[in-house]
Amino acid sequence: MKISFKIILLWLVACLTSLDAGAKEGMWIPTLLQALEGDMQAMGLRLTAEDIYSVNHSSLKDAVVHFGGGCTAEMVSSEGLLLTNHHCGYSQIQYHSSVENDYLKNGFWAMSRTEELPNPGLTATFIDRIQDVSERVALALDGLEGEELDAARRALYAEIVAEYTDGTDLTGGVVAFDFGNQHFLITKRTFNDVRLVGAPPSAVGKFGGDTDNWLWPRHTGDFSVFRIYASSENNPADYSEDNMPYTPAHHFPVSLDGVHEGDFTMVFGFPGRTEQYLTSDAVAHVIERLNPMRIEMRDASLKIINAARASSDALRIAYAPKQSSISNAWKKWAGQTTGLVELHAVQQKLDLEAEFQSRAVALSRSVPELSNPLFLTAIEKIKDANADYFSYLEARELFIELVYYGPDILLHAFYFANLIDDWDNLESSGKLDEEIASLLEANSEYARNYDASVDEHLLGDLVSTYLDLIPATLIPEQMFSDFNSSSSSSSYASSFFKNSIFDNPDELEALLLKPKKKTFAKLKNDPAYLLILEQRSHYFENISPGYRAGSSAIQSATAIYTRGLRELFPDRLFPIDANSTLRLTYGKVEGSSPHDGMTYNPTTTARGILQKYKPGDPDFDLPSDLVTALNDGDWGLYGENDDLVICFTGSNHTTGGNSGSPVINGDGYLVGINFDRSWESTMSDILFDENRCRNIMVDIRYVLWIIDKYAGAGHLVEEMTIVDSE
Repeated sequence: MKISFKIILLWLVACLTSLDAGAKEGMWIPTLLQALEGDMQAMGLRLTAEDIYSVNHSSLKDAVVHFGGGCTAEMVSSEGLLLTNHHCGYSQIQYHSSVENDYLKNGFWAMSRTEELPNPGLTATFIDRIQDVSERVALALDGLEGEELDAARRALYAEIVAEYTDGTDLTGGVVAFDFGNQHFLITKRTFNDVRLVGAPPSAVGKFGGDTDNWLWPRHTGDFSVFRIYASSENNPADYSEDNMPYTPAHHFPVSLDGVHEGDFTMVFGFPGRTEQYLTSDAVAHVIERLNPMRIEMRDASLKIINAARASSDALRIAYAPKQSSISNAWKKWAGQTTGLVELHAVQQKLDLEAEFQSRAVALSRSVPELSNPLFLTAIEKIKDANADYFSYLEARELFIELVYYGPDILLHAFYFANLIDDWDNLESSGKLDEEIASLLEANSEYARNYDASVDEHLLGDLVSTYLDLIPATLIPEQMFSDFNSSSSSSSYASSFFKNSIFDNPDELEALLLKPKKKTFAKLKNDPAYLLILEQRSHYFENISPGYRAGSSAIQSATAIYTRGLRELFPDRLFPIDANSTLRLTYGKVEGSSPHDGMTYNPTTTARGILQKYKPGDPDFDLPSDLVTALNDGDWGLYGENDDLVICFTGSNHTTGGNSGSPVINGDGYLVGINFDRSWESTMSDILFDENRCRNIMVDIRYVLWIIDKYAGAGHLVEEMTIVDSE
């Protein structure tokens, strides 16, 4: 049975316009906001859908930035100034830090444009257009299968993209939504010259550290400041001293009025991935197997890295980004498991599946001509596919944990693959010198943040944990044999590093400066090179095919399931999962009562920072001048009732990728920066509960107070558009 996309859209409009003013779940595609306008305005929005997203004139979406591909940022001046989270800019702050200039510890503020610091590889991307091409895709691909379908899809996507981007500086792609039930063309403009302007000390930007991460109440000034530069024509350009600050089509006015409980808020950004249509067996797998396995791998990593960082300032700086990236998801997974269990998520999924099946059967019997026979078997097909898929999913996650979050020696060894195995082709094509220059640069960056002793401990403990956890049918044989021939994990790692050159950047640099084919050919037998080659070949030959086949089968069956949910439950709302595209979520400023006898207020203040302050504690220490400033209480324009609001919570449905997103009030003014969720909200990627799920935001007035009053960088505030109704 064919499903008309016009019918789906009409259903969506009907459902959305019937919502009451309490609707909060969902990350909405901006082109569909017309259907949400009435509900949003009933909650306090004083704008139209066209004010938020438009291709005909400037709108709020023109001030929203995809920052570095993984976070969100917002434009706050007509001169290219943007705000994002401290943890989103953390790698750039660390990149510019040294023991002598410890910007992580002490902060950094450019007091003039010439002091702003360039960041190789950092990008800032704006969305130009989101165009629904679902019907065109469906008609063009109808009836095609297998390789013919794949080829036709690629050609069609390229044709659609070319229509909107040829002759412009835009890039684009056709993106599938809702498991392929809908398709949107997204065109975008990317800037490559993005410079660091300011960052508070980590004692502000990461105040609370891992202790407070994913928790409320929170007192973290999680922000950093960058500036986009463009050509003299205001177009994207590679870094050049001649570039000019970018003039955006829109920047957010910044409100000093603050927020109060019940105020309307919306969060505009690039949420990463949600999985709200996992079936009951998949949720049980997350709880019982997948999350515990991931956590065990990261427990091993964090034990080693945290000890190393505590041992010296050099290692504290060197391993700051790695520790941050590992610990964030590690704690989230623990909270997610707890939340799913507390909400009886598996049983909720079972209940929905039973009702789905009952309604599908009833419709097929009562009105067979309107029923879809595929609905009857959708859940069964998903669960059959899951049964084959889970082991490949586990093996894939372990591969990622070991290779991409584990010892750095493995990926660094793989970077040399072309020199080791393809020297002749590089030489004959004239690319040998370019490859060597690239490796010299990569090796220099590797040396900045590398410690062989730390890496050796990581290898031993992670390989041991990996082999304990990986499904028996997917164990890499050579790794298993090599590890078990050693007396312990430490002896395995010691022998490995003793016989490898890839733990010594200085020796690698010497080889690259006097390159010889024969010398690099010998590295084929280096244990680091052999292990990364085995890991990759094992993954792509034995894991990836099963993972991809399982994913494809699950996606196809889930597309039918989500269509069925919307047809069989016309009175319920089933939002489309996030997929790293631009989305808007809305709610209000509010606290929560997630457990019996527990009530969370929606705001925190400067008093709480001083109450948490613990001299010498890595998570709660403060610079002495900040302690003095907080005690003095000179809040200037930024205070309220003789105090300074630091953070607040709201009922906006967010996820990873929303970090750094603008928090916008009903007038379209910036009131905060999104940076986290509460512990009780970490399961919202799988199961959203509006009674307990809260996103955490830093109040923009605290951001401005730090910039202006504490850091003395008031010139940055002066270039913003400040709105103060008092």
